[in-house]
Amino acid sequence: MSRVRIHNFTISLDGFATGEGQALDTPFGHAGHRLHQWMIATRFGRQEVLGESGGTEGVDHVMAAQHGPGIGAEIMGAGKFGPPGWQDDPEWRGWWGDNPPFHTPTYVLTHRPHPPLEMEGGTTFHFLDAAPADALEVARDAAAGQDVRIGGGPTMVREFLAAGLVDHVHVVQVPILLGRGVRLWDGLEALEQQYDVEAVTTPSGVTHLTFTR
Repeated sequence: MSRVRIHNFTISLDGFATGEGQALDTPFGHAGHRLHQWMIATRFGRQEVLGESGGTEGVDHVMAAQHGPGIGAEIMGAGKFGPPGWQDDPEWRGWWGDNPPFHTPTYVLTHRPHPPLEMEGGTTFHFLDAAPADALEVARDAAAGQDVRIGGGPTMVREFLAAGLVDHVHVVQVPILLGRGVRLWDGLEALEQQYDVEAVTTPSGVTHLTFTR
């Protein structure tokens, strides 16, 4: 059976994966881009996120680049697809422009389903009102034997972890304090007992935590 994976999921030292006040011009709330500067600095981030050349090629790049290989579908929450209220905007097609960086069937969990959006580069957004296990079954069928990536945000990731549905977790802890927002780990006491855990700190100051079932 295909695996369920989380990659490049970034949190602050105090455990927040997004700041407070998410809006169209502040996708991560008051956190701004501070959570993801480590990734943008890598060659992976420059090419896959910004569409530019350059970037570092050290451990951060190697870890970030594991995001794509072997993935056949993604599941994301409504808050990752758009700002609060995007369901009321019939023109909204996601944050990423005409060619989103997923290149697979991508399932957006929302209580207000929407017709599919076929984008450039192989991404088609499908909109589901489904529990985590049911959404995973749909995504696994679409992935055709490849792995399924859980893309965030933190509330949805927490639900998949609490349900025991995730086989591999890559969390990146960055040395900033946000103080408010949405935490990843709340309610997941003793989660580490279900996984082999490794930690690697890199010269950029971030710590890569991997949890492997």
